[in-house]
This record gives sequence, structure tokens and C-alpha cells, in this order.
Amino acid sequence: MSTVSQLSKRFREVLLDGLWIANTNFKNQLSDLSWEQAVIKIDSLNTIAMLTFHIDYYIAGIVNVFEGGDLEIKDKFSFDLPPIESQQQWEELLNKLWKDSEKFAALLEQMPDSKLDEVFVDEKYGTYRRNIDGMIEHSYYHLGQITLIKKLLKSR
Repeated sequence: MSTVSQLSKRFREVLLDGLWIANTNFKNQLSDLSWEQAVIKIDSLNTIAMLTFHIDYYIAGIVNVFEGGDLEIKDKFSFDLPPIESQQQWEELLNKLWKDSEKFAALLEQMPDSKLDEVFVDEKYGTYRRNIDGMIEHSYYHLGQITLIKKLLKSR
């Protein structure tokens, strides 16, 4: 199996369908939540909706680069979630995450392994491999937060 195929599989595991590392994934954790649950603020923690937006923001930004565009995302905007005030808006956010995740994985699979060691946009960002690994690791970090927040919501 090529390196890009392995990375794509790892990415899909955390976002869409895996159970190997955390025995869950984003789709599993988010699909049974109502919009009301997704926007509940517990103490100083981010809401589940904010974390969902945050992860998708970065995935979509990297997809844009994979498609030949510029790196247009900025950390300061990564939590700028528009208000979620209905189940439809929540489902639209989830569907965007699933769509962007599938696109990320598919574009990654099409990439030659040699691209992984090329500079990602600018030398200060490192290589494609570093950014792809970082996206996977970042996703697991926030998956853990979502899982814990979800447990806190159920215990209320």
C-alpha cells in the first residue's frame, strides 16, 4: 500500500469510519446529536458545534491547496462559527464536514508519494506530509474533546 493510501486511510478512520485508534470517529460521535446539544456551552469549553466547524475549517483550507489554490485559512478565524439555530443548520455543517473529509481523502489518494516531501505552500509550514499528519493528529485531539463534552452533556 502506498504512503498516500495509508495516510488517506488514517484520515478516514478519524473522520468517517474508523474504530482502530479511539474506538470511534467524528461521524460516529456527531451523527446522533441534535443541534441543541451541539451548541450547549459547558463552562469555558468550546461547544461541539464550534469544534466541528473548527476541524472542517482546516480540512477545507487544505483541500483548497490540494486543488491548486492558495492557503487562505487563518487561525484567528478558525472558531468563527455562524450561529446554529436549527437542526437543518447543524446537518448542513455536518454534511459539509463529511463532504470536505471525503474530498480531502480522495485528493490525498491521487497524490504521488513523492509530493509528501515537497514544501507545503511555504517552507515555514513544512512539507505536505507534516501537514497531513498534523491534520490527522489535530482531528484526534478534537475528537477526544467532543467525546468528553458529549459525556458531560449526557451526565447533566
